[in-house]
Amino acid sequence: MNPLYRNDRLGQHAPSSYLASLPPPPERPKFQGHISADVAVIGAGFTGLWAALTLARAGRRVVVLDAHRVGFGASGRNGGQVHSGFNKSQDWLEQKLGQTRAHALWDISQEAKAQLRNFCKDHAPEAKYKSGIAHGEYKQADLAHARAEAEHLAERYGHHTKVMEREAFAALVKSPLYVGGTLDASGGHLHPLAYALALAREAEVAGALIFEQSEVTDVQMGSKLRLMTRGGSISAGHVIVAGNGYLPDILPQVNTKVLPINSFIAATEPLPDRWQEVLAEDIAVSDSKFVVNYYRFDDEKRFLFGGRESYSIGFPRDISTALIARMEHLFPQLKGVAVDHVWGGSLAVTVTRLPHVARIAPNVLSGAGFSGHGVALSGMAGRVMAEAVLGQEEGLATFDALPVPTFPGGDALRSPMLTLAMTWFALRDRLGI
Repeated sequence: MNPLYRNDRLGQHAPSSYLASLPPPPERPKFQGHISADVAVIGAGFTGLWAALTLARAGRRVVVLDAHRVGFGASGRNGGQVHSGFNKSQDWLEQKLGQTRAHALWDISQEAKAQLRNFCKDHAPEAKYKSGIAHGEYKQADLAHARAEAEHLAERYGHHTKVMEREAFAALVKSPLYVGGTLDASGGHLHPLAYALALAREAEVAGALIFEQSEVTDVQMGSKLRLMTRGGSISAGHVIVAGNGYLPDILPQVNTKVLPINSFIAATEPLPDRWQEVLAEDIAVSDSKFVVNYYRFDDEKRFLFGGRESYSIGFPRDISTALIARMEHLFPQLKGVAVDHVWGGSLAVTVTRLPHVARIAPNVLSGAGFSGHGVALSGMAGRVMAEAVLGQEEGLATFDALPVPTFPGGDALRSPMLTLAMTWFALRDRLGI
């Protein structure tokens, strides 16, 4: 079943607290007819919009096509957490790629955060960017690993991460379950849908054309590319593919490396007088469960609690029960608090949990598989793909160095194999092993 429609209705954003907190997003036209562009972009999320913005500012004619709405996918419904680095430690990257390439990757991840912060400051104050992200550890071995990584980052990269033992961390993140954790002041959190909508607005100001409810059904390869939609076709010199976990089965070069998985978020009623019973500071938090918990408070002081409890393609009928149980287990003080919004969505992962940002044909580039680290990195991926179209290859080459193999068994077996793996790790989380 087409991932664009298996859990969602055409042209409708997820029923999130993000959507409820904003004025109705502007509706953009459906694509009709036949036009030419320098670059066509598939997907109006962080990746596609940063690509479009970069290219339009450089004077290129850019057309963005989204099957639903701007910010419809993971970009508009994620946890809003801005992390440092990648979903692998810098030590791991150094061992696999060498010091030079690992350092280039660290630099580009740091620039990704700065790019996001600066954009929010200059163009999207409504995204409410705030600094600070913590990571909770359940085992002493995990805390020791976090301490070693913090020391490594300080020594090799000049990056400061605060490491806290149980008592200090419990004063910050008020759960009885963590043995300690870390705090990274250079990360943060924001309203992701507001950020996506602001990116679209600025891309249009720069000259990009954005069409909604305009699914790309086929990409015809060649020196001049042709994208087919139900309303017509676009001829383009380059295509940037930014569908991530919602990309339909039109480009096997992407689909064999990237797999969508579901994640869910619950938003409580506003807790303006109680939020510091949970967090001492207005920061974002994730933890070391393989089936990760991630949470923060939004600007209305709703507690946003996210996690994964489903490994099937479709959403479960009941999203909220398991999610609320996880929240109350971690924070017993929230037991009985009303939950006003629950929603789900698909992110995309790769075998190594590292993004796949690469040239998949001479004039086709793809960015996907950010594996939970996409709020900053996906925007940078869009920018470096745009820069590659403009003839600047350095950023793309840095991303392309990341090891991202195809899923074992290719497209046919990638989903069942990952389902088995995720189910096993979920069981390990529950058993504490």
